[in-house]
Amino acid sequence: MRDIPEELAARIESGAAMLCHAWVLRRGDGAVLGFTDHDRDLDIEGVTCRAGSGWTAGAGEGAVGLAAGGLSASGGLDDEAITEGDIAAGLYDGARVELWRADWTEPALRVRVWAGTLARIRREAGAFIADLDGPMAALERVVGRTYGRTCDAVLGDGRCGLSAAGTAGRDCDKRWTTCVESFGNGVNFQGFPDIPGDDFLTARPVGTGRNDGGSRR
Repeated sequence: MRDIPEELAARIESGAAMLCHAWVLRRGDGAVLGFTDHDRDLDIEGVTCRAGSGWTAGAGEGAVGLAAGGLSASGGLDDEAITEGDIAAGLYDGARVELWRADWTEPALRVRVWAGTLARIRREAGAFIADLDGPMAALERVVGRTYGRTCDAVLGDGRCGLSAAGTAGRDCDKRWTTCVESFGNGVNFQGFPDIPGDDFLTARPVGTGRNDGGSRR
């Protein structure tokens, strides 16, 4: 639940609020940057949020899964804000980002509507697009390996064992059958093809046919 200042809530209710977005970005090296989509600079939490920085809010994800609340933002690359060199150096990896909604006539009237981390940032035609993870995204990250029927290697990488030249232009659907019959690479298969599926929970012995669990062997 967001704590909206009473005066801001009253202005919103009356239609008198002059609202804009502001972003406060805190990098791992201690640098703090601020941006706003208003046409003049605003002070948010003691940070000067620059106008004319080109930052705009992108698509926001709905409440699906533990990582609910993911957002995106985009803007221009310039020497005074986010530079291409800093992106390439990884200075923004994992940066903390806060998104505020403020009344630009009185920036003290504001509410923080989102907070998370910068998951990835990419360059496109002189601009950037930043993907931002919600506060619970870490709970959906896979740590180590998971057990599944399909292979989790990338075709042609070290775990796959096949050369990139030998797999050029070919696709792999990660299944055991494909690995063996199309690539002859079953010895390097990085999945667990015999792992029981959901149907195993409801299966029962039968009087005829094989009752060996359906092993590929």
